[in-house]
Order: sequence, then structure tokens, then C-alpha cells
Amino acid sequence: MFLKELTELSGVSGNEYEVRNFIKKKLDEIECSYTIDKLGNIIAHNIGNKKFRTIMLAAHMDEVGLIVTDIDDNGFIKFKSVGGIDDRILIAKVVEIGENKINGVIGSKPIHLMSKDERGKPLDIDNLYIDIGSTSKNETKEIVNIGDYISFKSNYIEFGENMVKAKALDDRIGCSILLRLLKEKINIDFYAVFTVMEEVGLIGAKVAANNVSPDYSIILEGTISADMPEVEEHEKVTRIGYGPAISIMDRTTLYDLNLVKQIQNISKLNNIPYQIRQGTSGGNDAGVIHTTKSGSKVVSISVPCRYIHSPVSVISKLDYENTYNLIIKVIESIE
Repeated sequence: MFLKELTELSGVSGNEYEVRNFIKKKLDEIECSYTIDKLGNIIAHNIGNKKFRTIMLAAHMDEVGLIVTDIDDNGFIKFKSVGGIDDRILIAKVVEIGENKINGVIGSKPIHLMSKDERGKPLDIDNLYIDIGSTSKNETKEIVNIGDYISFKSNYIEFGENMVKAKALDDRIGCSILLRLLKEKINIDFYAVFTVMEEVGLIGAKVAANNVSPDYSIILEGTISADMPEVEEHEKVTRIGYGPAISIMDRTTLYDLNLVKQIQNISKLNNIPYQIRQGTSGGNDAGVIHTTKSGSKVVSISVPCRYIHSPVSVISKLDYENTYNLIIKVIESIE
């Protein structure tokens, strides 16, 4: 699936080179034609039976993470988030810093020293630091620089009934599916675009879509799954194990309803389970792709993901496989 390898790479927004190099290597191995634009997007071309319309599939390479902003006199590292991270998930996490992947742990004042008012409250990112075992600013500065990217350290683990735990499932899921499609060399002409900097403003997709100028665009994503205890039924957005999630709208896009209905019919005809994403928050690369040049019809097909934007995101392998199977049927159906 390439999923284990992809999730264990570092690729915080603006620093996707590890992920890009891995994908380039795989594309070279399968002899797939591709170009890389000035921002670092990979635009791969699956040369096949040319359709009347130009089809683009997109998935983003970047992940949320952190960046070094200061080093104090005792060698502790201060940092800020890159992309949407909930401060509550940061404490006690293991991280890797910079190109040399310096190991560190995120720490804070111990609970024993907290006042009554401080206890039980979420810790703000400004009250956290990274400890790399250094004893001075100079010692830390020998191996860490201001501006170094920081990624979570989290291994890919399969557990339970077809479940996977990993970091960066948003959106290495999509990257993995695109690579599988390109490896299959199906006889359909389409572009597979691996975009940069989605998590900080859909930056790469805007440039890539202007290059490809697609008529139809399918965005492959990992999306919020909220099927956990104490969440009201109407707030569950998507549910793990219920199949790929089809979006109707979100913060950045109103999706093409004819395409949505078409995908629902394809799912039913091929006995592929699916669900409608029951939420309008968030957004993805569709937000800039659908307004490219004269416009593009867009649809988003996502794999539900628990604990998204954290080091312990969780998906179902069955949802992943059903999403892959659905994508093939969808691109076959576009006329």
C-alpha cells in the first residue's frame, strides 16, 4: 500500500522533500511520466485512453507539525505549530527535529508545581518546550537551528480488526492511493497530483491546478471521524468502517451535486459501501481547484480518520481498500 513508508516520513508543510523524494523514486520505478513545479508539487501523468475531459486526482503530501522559534539559555526549545494542531495533544509527545532528526520530548511544568488554578486546564503552546537532553543554548544550537521543522515521531501499527495507527494519515492515505493507481497503469488518461502546503492554505494545489487545467477533479483525503463515545449522533461527521466518505460541502467548497449523485450510484452498482460526510467544517485542496481558470467540477472522496492531526490517527484498512476500489470505478465512468 506504500502507507507505512509514507506515514513514517517527515513532511511538515513547506518541508515535504522526504515525501516528494519517496514518491519520485516510486514513479521512476514504475516508469510513470511526471514533472515537478517550482513550489514542489508532483504532477504525474497516467497516459491511457484519452477522455474528452481532463481528469485530475489530487492528494497533499504535507502534514501538520511544528517549527523551532527560540532556544533558551538552558537549551530548551520553544516552538509554534504549522497547520491546525490542538495544543492539548502536544504534551509528552516524542518529536524529531530538523534534517538530522534530533530526538526530543515535549514537556511542561510538572503538575506538582502547578497552582490550583493551573491544574486541570489545557496547556497553551507557549507554556510548552522541547527537551533534547541539552544543558545549554550553545549545546542545543550546535544541532538545532531556529526555523527547523519538527515532526511527530510515531510508528505505523496495525491493530484490532483491520485498524491502522500512524501519524500523517491526513493525507498520506491519498498519496498512497494515487501511487497504487499509477502502479496499476489502468488504460485511462488522468493526472495524479501530489500537492504541497495544503495544511497552511491550499497553496500548492492552486498552482498545480492552473498547470493541469482540469475539467473534473477528485480530491483524495483523510477526513474527520467522530464516531467515539459522548459524541452526539448528528455530530459524528463520518464513521470508521462505513466506507469512503463523500463530501457535499465544507468551509471552502460546494461540491458538484451531479458528481456526488453519480458516485453514489457507482457505489451501489458495485456494492461498495459509502457514507455522506455529515459536516461542513474544514476544507481541502478542492477549495482552490474548483475555481481554477474557467472552473473545474470537483468531488472529495475521503477515508474516515479518528484523532486526525495527531500522532495517533486511526483508520480502517477496509475503508482504505473500498476508497481505492471506488476511485477506479469513478474515473472509468467519467465521459
